[in-house]
Amino acid sequence: MPIAKLTVELEIPHAQSLKDRRQVVRSIKDKLRNGFNLSIAELDDGVIWNRVTLGIVSISSSAGYLAGQVQQIDEAVHRLAAGLSAEVVDSYVEILSE
Repeated sequence: MPIAKLTVELEIPHAQSLKDRRQVVRSIKDKLRNGFNLSIAELDDGVIWNRVTLGIVSISSSAGYLAGQVQQIDEAVHRLAAGLSAEVVDSYVEILSE
């Protein structure tokens, strides 16, 4: 059963505190969870206020469906980040199969 892992690095230039960072990250995480069937978590320790790394994982029985879904998730992350005045610095996908 294939598993897709999307790692996204975001820059939040306007974040002046941990509270500013959390508002952006929480909004992105909540909207992605509501729109897609996925798991999402912060992968860094949160010391730097204007940077965050998110790990997004999805699983499906169909590799083709999973590839399309990951592309939609990546586009949604870019769209959500732009709406929250954040910037996607880097994103990369790994598809793991048995």
